[in-house]
Amino acid sequence: MKLSQPSSPEVAVAGHICLDLIPALLGETAVIPGKLLAVGPAVTSTGGAVSNTGLALHRLGFRTRLLGKVGDDLFGKSILAIVGQYGKELADGMIVSAGEHSSYTVVVSPPGADRCFWHYSGTNDTFGEDDLAPESLQGLRLFHLGYPTLMKRLYRNEGRELEQLLRRVKEQGITVSLDLAEPDPSSEAARQDWRAILARALPYTDIFLPSFEELLFLLRREQFMEMKRQYGHDLLPHVETELLRELTAELLGGGAAVAGVKLGTGGLYLRTTEEAARLSPARMGAAAPADPSSWRGRELLAPCFQVPVKGTTGAGDCTIAGFLGGMLKGLSLEDALLRAVAVGACNVEETDALSGIPPWECVNERLAGAWPQLPSVIRLEGWRYQQELLLYRSPLDAGQVKDLK
Repeated sequence: MKLSQPSSPEVAVAGHICLDLIPALLGETAVIPGKLLAVGPAVTSTGGAVSNTGLALHRLGFRTRLLGKVGDDLFGKSILAIVGQYGKELADGMIVSAGEHSSYTVVVSPPGADRCFWHYSGTNDTFGEDDLAPESLQGLRLFHLGYPTLMKRLYRNEGRELEQLLRRVKEQGITVSLDLAEPDPSSEAARQDWRAILARALPYTDIFLPSFEELLFLLRREQFMEMKRQYGHDLLPHVETELLRELTAELLGGGAAVAGVKLGTGGLYLRTTEEAARLSPARMGAAAPADPSSWRGRELLAPCFQVPVKGTTGAGDCTIAGFLGGMLKGLSLEDALLRAVAVGACNVEETDALSGIPPWECVNERLAGAWPQLPSVIRLEGWRYQQELLLYRSPLDAGQVKDLK
């Protein structure tokens, strides 16, 4: 693997990447054998955590290495070409496997109807610990892995390959971040014992920021299905903080230092370990907080910032990029949390995942202004909004009020 970056990357994003093919559908879309259907031009883009979170970090200004795996086929070359438009060094860091087929998704979006996705996992299913060359981890402070729920080699055998990969990264003194994607309910991934898989992964995970529906689906399937039956598609207005506390308690108990839950328009809920030593550089790695004691025993919620919404593709991935950026900058927990929802807000101002993401300094400038926030859709009984922080604090939050940096 060739690495030719002008300066050493500080953060790597590994995991799922694919080529998205989005044909413009003009009218009738029913598949009828033998019939030719006229369509419009197709848009091609990259998708997945490596593209969304990795390129968002790059656009924010962080020295980033992308560790996605593609084949040496036409789709793989297209992925590398798209990534290379953001910087040649980004494509040079990618993993190219001879003889394998790259992952792709056909996005079928008929006018006036819900989208559907035809997805082929390809090289994502063969991604494993041995795909990470020793030099790919050199100099890193932070390593983010996205979507192991969609990568067969990582989730099979109760996640032994995932455990081995994360352990190897942690042994290098690198801070490890993990994110998921909700699998198809009828898929092989959905049939796995995700509680057992996470029991292997979380001891080597410092930051874990899944979405509410992903987490509930994987850990409490019956409760997830019951809430869907009772409330329909939108569960957020029915989420209670006690449930968030229970879910994150399991994650922190499993070994994570920072456990968050992405809540869509409800913002970002975050909880941290009570153990100060777990937040120290010796345990958390090179991107650990400068003041670990100020991160201990925290429970906060950042509401979303108000913006005109054009699209939500990659919003969760970009929210994670904002939080990881805050950690790389050595910000307080409160400030890192605000950057997370701020970058997420920038994302939804455009239809695609990345063109709305500005340089880091622009995010700070928007936060310094009078940027209105959305009212919380989450039930926050006993919580208190602090204007000076722009955050909600739980009655159990152990932190002290700090001025925004």
